[in-house]
Amino acid sequence: MLSAVFLVAALSLGAFSLALAGLILGYTFLPVLCAWIARRTPPPTWRDFLAIALLWFPLEFSRGAQWIPKRAQGPLHLAAYGVSILLGLFIFLLFRRLGGMKYNLPISSRDLVNLLLGFAFCAALLIPLGRAIGFLPPFHFPNAAPLRIAEQYLIILAATAMPEEILFRALIQNSIALRFGSSFTTLLISAIIFGAAHLDNGPGPLPNWRYMILATIAGLAYGKVFEKSSSIFASAGLHALVDTVKHVCF
Repeated sequence: MLSAVFLVAALSLGAFSLALAGLILGYTFLPVLCAWIARRTPPPTWRDFLAIALLWFPLEFSRGAQWIPKRAQGPLHLAAYGVSILLGLFIFLLFRRLGGMKYNLPISSRDLVNLLLGFAFCAALLIPLGRAIGFLPPFHFPNAAPLRIAEQYLIILAATAMPEEILFRALIQNSIALRFGSSFTTLLISAIIFGAAHLDNGPGPLPNWRYMILATIAGLAYGKVFEKSSSIFASAGLHALVDTVKHVCF
């Protein structure tokens, strides 16, 4: 069904092809196959980690972009992103029933405290380091109206922060912790994975080592907030706040 939704979108944008249809069918089928094979074994297993990689890597490396016209690449990448998140939730939340994903509304006021402490940590480290290594331009006060900034925050929360937190915290960090135990090493490994995912992101020359360094430090904060909070909304809210401040103040 998710493949069909994507292909209808491709057809409406004049980007349908048999190659693209085969790619999206394989993309949705292979992670489900991994989960089905592992169905009698409590998660996480190596097949679960493989399913996560199969959901993540094709999007990370923009597989199939060569078959899509430039004008349709943005909307179809967004559609593929939606397919990935929905499929991941169906597999790991409903079918595999992976514990500790915290995909629920906050149930503790401590979550807000954790978010604010995480932001203080990020601001204290990322701003001076980002300026020192030339990643951040000089600070300036926001020139947008508060309502516009709030709107931007909610867009970043829904389109970037929440999907990335589901992948990197609820799936990757949580699965590593369940398999090998919760420790600083687990937190660091997941943060490095999160940082490495930014090597192919701008601005700047690629691989973007400066972005990776800052994203790894941010990943430590996001991961710790996720670990200490009752809901993934705490780390997603922090993630969105950091990104919003970067966009409106630098």
